[in-house]
Amino acid sequence: MADERAQRRLAAILAADVVGYSRLMQLDEAGTLAALKQRRAEILRPIVDSHRGRIVKFIGDGVLIEFASAVDAVECAVGLQQGMEHANAGVGAERQIVLRIGINLGDVMVEGGDIYGDGVNIAARLESLAEPGGVLLSETVFDHVRGKVVVGFVDLGPQSLKNMAEPVRAFKVSGLARHAGAPAAPASKEPSPRTSIAVLPFNNMSGDPEQEYFADGMVEDIITALSRFEQLFVIARNSCFTYKGKAVDVRQVSRDLGVRFVLEGSVRKAGSRLRITGQLIDASSGAHLWADKFDGGLEDVFDLQDRITEKVVGAIEPTLRKVEIDRARRKPVENLDAYDLYLRALPHVYAFRPDENLAALKLLTRAIELDPNYAAALGHAAWCYEQRIVRGWAAIGEDDAKTAIALARRALAAGSDDALALATGGFTLVMVARDYDNGLDALRRALAKNPGSGFIAFLAGTALAMAGNPEESLVQAERAMALSPLDPAFFLYLTIAGLAHLFAGRPAEALEFARRSASLYADWDSTYWVLVPAYVQLGRMAEARVALEKFRALAPGFTIAGARERFPIRDPASLSMMLDGLQAAGLTA
Repeated sequence: MADERAQRRLAAILAADVVGYSRLMQLDEAGTLAALKQRRAEILRPIVDSHRGRIVKFIGDGVLIEFASAVDAVECAVGLQQGMEHANAGVGAERQIVLRIGINLGDVMVEGGDIYGDGVNIAARLESLAEPGGVLLSETVFDHVRGKVVVGFVDLGPQSLKNMAEPVRAFKVSGLARHAGAPAAPASKEPSPRTSIAVLPFNNMSGDPEQEYFADGMVEDIITALSRFEQLFVIARNSCFTYKGKAVDVRQVSRDLGVRFVLEGSVRKAGSRLRITGQLIDASSGAHLWADKFDGGLEDVFDLQDRITEKVVGAIEPTLRKVEIDRARRKPVENLDAYDLYLRALPHVYAFRPDENLAALKLLTRAIELDPNYAAALGHAAWCYEQRIVRGWAAIGEDDAKTAIALARRALAAGSDDALALATGGFTLVMVARDYDNGLDALRRALAKNPGSGFIAFLAGTALAMAGNPEESLVQAERAMALSPLDPAFFLYLTIAGLAHLFAGRPAEALEFARRSASLYADWDSTYWVLVPAYVQLGRMAEARVALEKFRALAPGFTIAGARERFPIRDPASLSMMLDGLQAAGLTA
């Protein structure tokens, strides 16, 4: 009977809620309720009234507002966010009240004073996707307001919304009015806060129209593979393929699609051979960051396509990471967000020195404070603690192992779909908790989700070696080297290949890889865990003692007893072989 009394009308719906409301209530229930009541009275109601909106209802920490005009709804949302930002000035970050807002224009059902239906549900779903302090619009709203409001927009492409059969194209508000009567910002796109990339259709240079399917399929596979990176914002296939067959200016592509990087390439067929080229371009400057070519036969084009995709993804991952780290370093400290802090921490994480490790933890801790569910930051913080524990560096808390394990489990819980979080979290469980089963399970899931990451293959290879699977470890180490030959962290992959050979009873091969690693980066102490025992097994004691002196300089106070306690080497024979080698070279018991 309720549906029979309901009326339908077209309305613009604004849904908003408070970010981290439960945390605020736990911190100060009375203070949060009082502040929220004050914000509603002094900011929300006056701004809604001035834009001819109707507050339908408050839902806990959220609110649902109806407008007859999409323009009024968007201007109200901008005014609300400006008002909340002004009210938060001078308030500690942990006590600020910050809104997310979603807006949709659609058909709603009205019963009494309430409204419901898909028009409302889409607004609520968009609100849940919005960034803290942000506003998301559906495409229907965007179509009605572009050129009529003094803000810019970022096209986020189709978004899958919970319980919605079809994706909804979403737009993020990217600029705020400076004064009344200012010219409207164009509805152009600007780079996503994450690393953003577009893969353009590859040119078919073979003169064979039948090869179009191969080039297009390869681009689709690369887009799919890149989309597995949680930290990448990848433009969807349909948007990229609007440039097919056109001469393009990558800077214009950057402006059109809102991306920082563009990957383009070509396919050329000659007889039964194929050559594929690819190049990664910084669209803001037009600089070429990476280029390579791939040759293969037509006997199995799909296998070739898979190998090319894997190579492209593996090669550009470290390039993108380095460029993004450099960008974060140039950003003013006062403007750093959680992602920037995470990026700034990475070089310190990879330095593998106690002081650098502390610097990394400070940055990662700040990132986690800003975003407690930031899975990659949680995982890397866990890995920082793992470095300290396994290497015997000075403790920084009452129980660093407990902290590391807790961070790892938080990373796995928050990042079940984030390959990097799965890898760093799982690695820490193996290395610190000695939880080989759950740790390796997380690492194998990370490999499945992002098979193109050399870094994830490295972590998996290390954990497998420690867990007693040297041959499987070697497969992953070799995979890491093949995937990311340009990675500045290539020395890591060499060392783990050496470790796998050492545990498999091949000291000559272990020595070769460890020496190559030390030639690239002489200050990673783990390299000497391999180098010294390999020299000893080969009877080259003078060289073993020289290598041990370098190790002692890197890890003062390191002892056999401490290593026996901290090394998570599951196989007793492998552990004894490594420790006996270090002791034979002169390391104290």
